[in-house]
Amino acid sequence: MRILHTMLRVGDLQRSIDFYTRVMGMKLLRTTDRPQQKYSLAFVGFESNPEQAEIELTYNYGVERYDLGGAFGHIAIQVDDAYATCRHIREAGGTVTRDAGPVAGGHTVIAFVQDPDGYKIELIQREPGQAASA
Repeated sequence: MRILHTMLRVGDLQRSIDFYTRVMGMKLLRTTDRPQQKYSLAFVGFESNPEQAEIELTYNYGVERYDLGGAFGHIAIQVDDAYATCRHIREAGGTVTRDAGPVAGGHTVIAFVQDPDGYKIELIQREPGQAASA
């Protein structure tokens, strides 16, 4: 077994595609429009399955906003340099909600950013010698 994708409901599909591709550096992998069922999908990621898991952005026609609830935490993405990634995200118009720095009580460098719908994304800096896909 392996993880295929994580689905996020979004209020504006193009805005979310722009964020994940332009700000986060992912690729738009494929889209599907289901007018009879009143939803559209966009899959984004750094690579397609089976190389990496993807994010499925789901837009339900007529729904501009969702209550994120308290159960969902965040998506985690490994980066080579969390400080540089935060600078890039800010310069691209993204929101950094926790600047890069060591995790409380530890040494691993992390940061948090937020997508246009309020979903949190944790950036975890790759440790020296750690495989890029770990």
